Amino acid sequence: MCQDCLSALHPLKGSFCAVCGEALLSPVFADRPDALCGLCQRAHPPFERAVAYGSYDGGLRDLIHLLKYQQVRPAAPVLGRMVANTFSGLEASLPEGTIQVVPVPLHPSKQAQRGFNQAELIARAVLQQFVRPERFQLRTGVLVRQRETGSQIGLTRHQRRENLRGAFAVLNPTQIAGRDVLLVDDVVTTGSTASECARVLRRAGAARVWVVTVARTLKTLEEFAIRDDSWKKESTENKVVA
Repeated sequence: MCQDCLSALHPLKGSFCAVCGEALLSPVFADRPDALCGLCQRAHPPFERAVAYGSYDGGLRDLIHLLKYQQVRPAAPVLGRMVANTFSGLEASLPEGTIQVVPVPLHPSKQAQRGFNQAELIARAVLQQFVRPERFQLRTGVLVRQRETGSQIGLTRHQRRENLRGAFAVLNPTQIAGRDVLLVDDVVTTGSTASECARVLRRAGAARVWVVTVARTLKTLEEFAIRDDSWKKESTENKVVA
């Protein structure tokens, strides 16, 4: 990408959920850094907080696609710098001590086809930007994707969660037991993947999990209404089963 295109990429602006990072469209949330979205008010996700650099559209999406689908690896350091800039606002809330950095893994067949895991390349680039790199330890073989999942496109939140159930596992729990984890990925859409990874890490003994990504898909008002109806239906189904 040319310098003009890179200069046109900007970080997210507006009001966002203090936990999951979802956009808060109502003006009542303006200037409220502690505001929570409806889902996080009902049930706290398995991670402490999720942040992203920008919106998954336009030039930022093109840059991510250059890395993922066209194997343009020099895009990784550029994306890593964006994540590092975003992480600077999150770092103050992290506890002291060593943080375990865990990239969201690809299934072995997908990684063999692509030749690399884009989340790992971004994570390595992020670590090079930290002022205190000794505080962070990259863990690439701890979390694995043991089942290849189908496409998440068009699925409801509940369907996405079911699609990912059992897809991830921790191979060596001793490496994260009692430790804080920073989960790194390229894009968050609904948060289903980040939530499932965080849930598996927590179950394996991780103390807390934070999530940082390059981009996130921002919802429209119509999509918020659909997601809320989906959550209500899921909640009703769970009560019937119980």
